[in-house]
Amino acid sequence: MQDINKTRVTEFVLLGFSNLDTFENILLYVAILAYVVCIFGNIAIIFLVRIEPTLYTPMYFFITIFAVLEIMFVSVTIPKLVALLTQATNTISMLGCFVQMYALNALGETECFLLALMVFDRYLAINNPLRYSAIMTNKFCSVLALLPWIAGFIISFIPTICTILLEYCGPNEINQFFCDLAPLQNLACSNPFFSNLATQLAAVLSVVFPFGSIVALYIHIISIVLKIESTEGKQKAFSTCSSHLIVACLFYCTVIIVYIRPKGSQYDKFLALMYTVVTPPLNPFIYTLRNREVKNTFRKLICMQIAIHRHCG
Repeated sequence: MQDINKTRVTEFVLLGFSNLDTFENILLYVAILAYVVCIFGNIAIIFLVRIEPTLYTPMYFFITIFAVLEIMFVSVTIPKLVALLTQATNTISMLGCFVQMYALNALGETECFLLALMVFDRYLAINNPLRYSAIMTNKFCSVLALLPWIAGFIISFIPTICTILLEYCGPNEINQFFCDLAPLQNLACSNPFFSNLATQLAAVLSVVFPFGSIVALYIHIISIVLKIESTEGKQKAFSTCSSHLIVACLFYCTVIIVYIRPKGSQYDKFLALMYTVVTPPLNPFIYTLRNREVKNTFRKLICMQIAIHRHCG
């Protein structure tokens, strides 16, 4: 009789930042600006790499993949955040919630693996400069670029299924601005032990393992760079790695805090702002738009536009 009286949840309410009225107005403009900058910044990167032959290198190939991934990643969360902040709607269907949760985690885990792959590329370039071109062929780069997507979407599938199979009979309020594993597991009427365990195992595989690989590779890279005699050579080697290191640290630090202990807390949504709203628009500038090759490409395009304008005038 008790089971019959249970009402199954059909939708969830995203609380977002509804308890911070003043902060909501500021965050709305920040979110819109971040989304626009991220989309156009990454599109600019893709466009520049496609039109400039000097950027046809493995490093910029992986950066292009990263740019596509960033566009998809922010499109999963920021539009819903804007809808919450404008009070357009604060509800999401159960199906929509689970789809968003899977897409967010799959893309996030893909990004973790891709960041590790990109530092592996830099490791090969610095450790084996003479054999680098022979190793990193177009075919091999394509295969490597596909692996993070396969790993990310497969690993995230397991905790997602475990969370979907939980019973949800109320309450249905999620203290977050998007659907995620920990907040949903905390709402379950059934025991979320296996779902929590699957989430932690997935986090170890897709966050801790790639991050540990990055740290190990960078230790080796630094030891190699320090052996370079010329100051110019050291600066060039460090400049190609510093951007990646900044992006990786910004992303991994907040992700590790949130997902290694998937219990959920009131501070998780503020940490989530870091890797979903703050860092994505910074990445195009940190990663590519400050590089010398990209700056030269920009100058060439500007000069071409000026020349065309003068000719037409």
